[in-house]
This record gives sequence, structure tokens and C-alpha cells, in this order.
Amino acid sequence: MIVVPAHLRPWSVPWPGYSPADITPPELRPGPGLAESVAEGWAEPCSDPTCIPDLAERRAAALIPYQVDAEGRPLNPAGRTGRIGRNLGRWGENAAADPIVIAGTGEDRHLLLIRRSDCGAWAIPGGMVDPGETAPAALVRELREETSVDLAELTPTVLARRHVADPRETDWAWIATTAALYQLPRPVTATAGDDAADAAWYPFTDLPALETALAGIGGLYRAHRPLLTTALAATGNRHA
Repeated sequence: MIVVPAHLRPWSVPWPGYSPADITPPELRPGPGLAESVAEGWAEPCSDPTCIPDLAERRAAALIPYQVDAEGRPLNPAGRTGRIGRNLGRWGENAAADPIVIAGTGEDRHLLLIRRSDCGAWAIPGGMVDPGETAPAALVRELREETSVDLAELTPTVLARRHVADPRETDWAWIATTAALYQLPRPVTATAGDDAADAAWYPFTDLPALETALAGIGGLYRAHRPLLTTALAATGNRHA
């Protein structure tokens, strides 16, 4: 994979020698792997980003507007990544939902995190919005599936609808999330489920302290740091 300098990330900047690596894994390449992934329900069957049947509808519904290249491939709105192909279920925007659950206030504030089974890092509970599902519904479902915490009766505060710098993204497939804040008076029992290896509450006075606490046990999932910075600002703590 090539490293993309910041000044060459924008698609508007010419880069004649740009030669990104294809990171599509076997389970998303044409053949038995893709067929199995489609049957499992997490991947779309289209194996060529130039032949997306509903591209116009997807672009109209996207959280973040994006362009297509001369061949009709969707282009990551954050710019070049140094990678092509896809390591996500869909070409173009993959809509996600990230519920940020904070309990308590001040020095007693805690944050609910799950340990990802794919990389071992600690992250905000969340995941992809299912076809036909709304982001608010996905927030509740993902939280319940990954932590057993059911906050369906609460109305969260939407903090951001933004691109996520996920390590799986490519020039042609990326994640845009709806991040929403739930505030509780105190921590509630959380039990890991679905694809979470663990679920736990951690002190959340600032990001450096959180990252220190997680450093020896998998670390903080880096793609979620901007979302947690936003959550700190929204709750009156700007120490990121």
C-alpha cells in the first residue's frame, strides 16, 4: 500500500503516477468467497464498482455527497487512500451507527466500550445500518446486540454525521456514520454479544487518560477518536 501525502489526497489534484493497491479480501472477490458473504447477508453481490445498479439512489441518500470517476466508480469523499477494491460490504458509502453511551458526570463519568473481535481494540459499540433500516433504529439494535444494553426508550442527541477513517476503507468503499450520545445517571450492566469480545465501562474524563488505561489491553480504536472528542465537547469537557 502506498502512503498518500496530504496534499495529494484531494481528487482535484492530479497524480499521474498514482498506483493504489487492491486490498479486496477473498471473501469479497468473485467466486465462492463472495457467494458465501452474500448468503451471510453482509455483502452485496456486485463485484464491480462500475456496475452498481442503484448508484444514483445511493448517491442521493448518502450522508456525505460524493463524486464518481470517469468509469462510474464511486470516489471516497475524503480523497485518495492508497487502496482500491473493497473490504466492506458495499461499494461507495457504507452507512454506520455509533451509539456513545456516557454514565455519570465530572470525575465519575464513565464510557461504555466494546472490545472488537477483529483487531482486539476497544471501540464505541456500533455497526452497519441494515438495508431498509434507519440510523436511529440501528443505534438501538447495535447497542443491544453488542452490549445487551437496551436504550430504546431514550432519545439520544445526534453528535455528528461524518466520514470515519476506518482502516478498511478504500478509494471506492468507505464508512459514514451517525454518532449519537446517550447520557445515563450511572453505569448499567453490560455483557458482550454479537461480534464484541468484551464490553466494559471505563473512566472518561479525557481522551489521554482513556488511551492510557487501554494501552496495554488492545488500545483505543483510532477511527473513533474524533467521535469521542466530539462527545467530550458536547458534555462540557474539552480535554481531548
